[in-house]
Amino acid sequence: MSRPDTLLRVEAERVEDFDALGRRWRSLEAEAEPGFFRSWTWVGCLAAERFPDPVLLHARQGDRTVGLALFNRRRGRLLLGESGDRVLDAPFVEHNGPLVARDVPAAATALLRASWSLRGTQRLLLSGVTPDLVRAVDGVALRLQERAAPYVDLAAVRRAGGDPLRMMSANTRQQIRRSIRAYAAQGPLTLARAATVEQAGTWLEGLMALHDADWQARGQAGAFATPFSRRFHHALVARAVQRGELDLLRVSAGDFPVGFLYNLRLGAVVHAYQAGMNRAVPDPHAKPGMTSHVLAIREAAAAGHRVYDLMAGDQRYKRSLATEAAPLLWAEFVSRRGLAGRALSIWHTARDRLSSFGNDVTRR
Repeated sequence: MSRPDTLLRVEAERVEDFDALGRRWRSLEAEAEPGFFRSWTWVGCLAAERFPDPVLLHARQGDRTVGLALFNRRRGRLLLGESGDRVLDAPFVEHNGPLVARDVPAAATALLRASWSLRGTQRLLLSGVTPDLVRAVDGVALRLQERAAPYVDLAAVRRAGGDPLRMMSANTRQQIRRSIRAYAAQGPLTLARAATVEQAGTWLEGLMALHDADWQARGQAGAFATPFSRRFHHALVARAVQRGELDLLRVSAGDFPVGFLYNLRLGAVVHAYQAGMNRAVPDPHAKPGMTSHVLAIREAAAAGHRVYDLMAGDQRYKRSLATEAAPLLWAEFVSRRGLAGRALSIWHTARDRLSSFGNDVTRR
């Protein structure tokens, strides 16, 4: 057990060997509750490409490592878990943050505040982080965007007898039951999981083809539009399969292909990361995405998992399926002690006072 009065020390290191860093990261994971996006499976995937100018902050308590944070430097900006390059960051990150020992949560604050001491840092960017991490930054917010991340409480599903439909509105239940009947007319609805790296790679290609076709029909590029993104996800799938951290699922109605789900899993949390659905539905009432997620939620609840995370976004299907939502933030900060930070603090103070004065006048 860590002594709370033991001083935390944070040091910066230049990363020269990602394999060596991976071993250190995995060692700390054993003492942490990392979540998938703070695990080395995600952070270390194609890391040499994704972090062209990396710097590691290392928190120690005595001789013990209690925190690690991997940043990339780009044009005066310091980015946690990202590169700052739009192509390299297209594999989007959520539930981002430093990796810290579960009994030393203060290490996260120490790491973030120490980031301002890194030479050349003018701005700090945090993507997909929880509000407590934003509060921990000793900086002034230049940009702050909050997005809800809907999720399904799987313990509540189990209390409802294992049927997620009981947690949903009457209208949603009706739509999904009608969709299930439409697919069942084609044959039994089944959910299969890729069991090997080779099978997962093949199914990922099938998912990408359906996903791309769906987004191109809307006149937009999907999540797999660049060669780098496709390479990243093939590499990630291979890493995750080998560690039992992937649910790449194929949904079928008899011989009819409904679609694929690309779910990432760690620590009893399932992240519904991407999907590829067959829009050539057998019936106008068939809803491939909703139907597939309901089957996956049932299986995740039966497996004893805690959360089925639908990821950040305000899409209607997420609101319909979710039982809860948590806030995630995308933020950019400047140093509180720099000229820009001091000017911004003065502006924030003046704005808040004017807003307060306006409210007082209105009440009168």
